[in-house]
Amino acid sequence: MASYHFAVQVVKRSAGRSVVAMAAYRAGERLHDSRRNLTEDYSKRRGVAHREIMAPEGSAPWLTDREALWNAVEQGEKRVDAQLAREINLALPHELTHEQRVELVRGFIAEHFVSRGMVADLAIHEPVPEKGDNHLNHHAHILLTLRQATPDGLRPVKTREWNSENLLKIWRAAWAEHQNRALQRNGFDAVVDHRTLAAQRAAAKERGDRQRALLFDRLPEVHIGPLARQAGLRGQALQSREREVGPLRYRRAGEAAVRRLRLYPQYDKGNRLSWANSIVRQNGQRARSVLEQLEFRQARLQRKLSYWDLRAKYGLDGKAMKRLHLIDKMIAERRGRPLSAHEKALQLHAAKRADLLRRLLAELGNVLRAARQQTEGSLIRSRTFGDWVRELGDTIMRDLGRELD
Repeated sequence: MASYHFAVQVVKRSAGRSVVAMAAYRAGERLHDSRRNLTEDYSKRRGVAHREIMAPEGSAPWLTDREALWNAVEQGEKRVDAQLAREINLALPHELTHEQRVELVRGFIAEHFVSRGMVADLAIHEPVPEKGDNHLNHHAHILLTLRQATPDGLRPVKTREWNSENLLKIWRAAWAEHQNRALQRNGFDAVVDHRTLAAQRAAAKERGDRQRALLFDRLPEVHIGPLARQAGLRGQALQSREREVGPLRYRRAGEAAVRRLRLYPQYDKGNRLSWANSIVRQNGQRARSVLEQLEFRQARLQRKLSYWDLRAKYGLDGKAMKRLHLIDKMIAERRGRPLSAHEKALQLHAAKRADLLRRLLAELGNVLRAARQQTEGSLIRSRTFGDWVRELGDTIMRDLGRELD
C-alpha cells in the first residue's frame, strides 16, 4: 500500500555541499560548477524517470536552465556557511502510473512552492533493482531556491518566511491530501497520513474507531539509506559508527574548528538493517498475538451467546442451566405448555443479554477483520523485507544472523 514520506533539509555550504553537484546527481546530467571549476557528470546514472525545472510565470527565462540556475545560486552566496537551497524528498505512490506520479508531483509543486515565488528543480527516480532498490521505491527530489524569482532573476534577499515551522506543517499535510486525491481519482482505496502512528492511533481511539486504532498499533520502521544498500551490494559488513556532521565550528579559542560528532552506535540498535529487521519481526509478533487474543475473546463470547440464547428461548434460569442432565427434559416439558409469568420474565432478561452479546460480537468482528488485515500486512512486509535483504547479499545475511531463514 502507499506510504507517506516527506523529508526536508537545507543544503549548506558549511557541510561541504555543492548545490550544482546535487542538481547534477539528482537529474542525472552533466553540469559545470563554475565556483569550484569542476564538472559533475552523472549523465550515465540510471533510474531518473523525469526531470524538470518549474519557475513562476513571468520570471527570467534563464531560471529554467539547470546549470545557469544553480551556478547563479552558488555565485550569489559569499559566506562559507551559506544556505544554498532547500531539498524535499517525497515517497510516491507505487500504485499510480509514471504519468500519474508526474502529474501528482507537478500539481503539488505548482500550488505550494512555485505559487510562492520559488524555482523548483524536480527529479523523479524509479527503483533500480541492480542497485539494491526496493521495487516499490518510487520517489522525488525537489530542490527549491531560497530567494524569490523575478523577471530579472533571483531576489538579492532571501525570503525568511519560507523557514516557518507552521509552513512546513502545512506542506506536510498538503502532500498527504494531494496523494489521497490522486489515489482516489485513479480508483485506489489506499490512504496516507502525515501524522505519526501514535497520533493516528490516539485520534482513532478518541472517536471510538477501534478498527482503525488497531491498524496503527505498530512500531515505526527506521530508514535504511543508500550507504547501507551499497555496502551490502559490495559485500561489506554493515556497521553503525561515529560520524562527523554539521558545519565546522570553533569550540575553544586557539583550537582548530571541529564538527559535531554523532554517536550512531548509541542511537542504532545494531546496524540499521538489523534494527529495521527487528522492528518488522516485532510488528509481526505483536499482530499475531493481538489476533490470537481477539479470536479467543470471540470464541468466549460465542459460547456465552449460545448460553443466553437457550435461556431466552425456553425461559430457563441460572440454576436450571447448571443441571445439565435435566436440561433436555425441562425443554421438552416447556414445549408443550405456555410459559409462566416468571419464566417470561427470565426469557425477556435473557433476550436482552443475548442482544447485547450480538452487538459486542458484531463490533469484535470488525476489529477482528482489522487484526487479520494487520497480520496479513505484517506477513507481506516481512516477506518483502526478507526478499530485499537477500538480494543485497550474503554479508548482510550473516550480519542478521540469518534471522530471515
